[in-house]
Amino acid sequence: MVLSRRQVTAAAVSAVPLAVAAAGTARAGGHRPRTLRIAGDSTAAQKYADAAPETGWGMALPFLLRKDLRVDNHAVNGRSSKSFVDEGRLDVVLDAIRPGDFLLVQFAHNDEKKEDPARYTEPWTTYQDHLRLYVEGARARGARPVLATPVERRRFDARGNAVPSHGEYPAAMRALAREEGVALLDVQALSLALWQRLGAEGTKAYFNWTPTEQDNTHFNPPGAIAVARLVARELLRTRVLAHRDVRRLDEEIPESWIEWPAPATA
Repeated sequence: MVLSRRQVTAAAVSAVPLAVAAAGTARAGGHRPRTLRIAGDSTAAQKYADAAPETGWGMALPFLLRKDLRVDNHAVNGRSSKSFVDEGRLDVVLDAIRPGDFLLVQFAHNDEKKEDPARYTEPWTTYQDHLRLYVEGARARGARPVLATPVERRRFDARGNAVPSHGEYPAAMRALAREEGVALLDVQALSLALWQRLGAEGTKAYFNWTPTEQDNTHFNPPGAIAVARLVARELLRTRVLAHRDVRRLDEEIPESWIEWPAPATA
């Protein structure tokens, strides 16, 4: 079902208390630390010891941001812009978000799965409709939404050219960002260019290639750090963040800084 603009806005705001919605444009007061909250899929998500060395770029992002700008990573493996909402995960983010925070949204990998109606969205209709839920929900809380086009997979043609894999989804997100006046981090274009520079063989050192697995979607520590660096630079370029908010943009980040905690137990 394609949601109307009014339905999308109403759904996003419905979980927001009226007192908070009325103060939606208020800025954070005093010196309360701001938080950058990530809503996304497995390419950004926190990984645990049983998945190492697989690494989400959200695990590396804190090393590139100032310590008093906290990263709260809500990205989860296998989710699309739709399933993240349907499972109540956006509600959890909106309940936690505060004025002055940022909501960074990156989806498409699982939105593309036509065979799975629980996750599939169509780029120019339901994908954009669901992304509006994040945009309107963040704004209603006095937070700033930020859209990030999906990071590219490792795909090369016979001539060694890096090949786009996300179809119309990046273009649909770019168009929505223009329409809504939302900052756009063009991670898809930047990551595709990076994979092209590294080449078909060089990129293997950035993806989760192990003796038992050849994963062309998820990253290892160097790949996650590289993508996080793209994200941080885009946050600076789009003036979402100021120079004082970022650090180490041109410094080497040791792989040893990446940690995989033990999986949560029931």
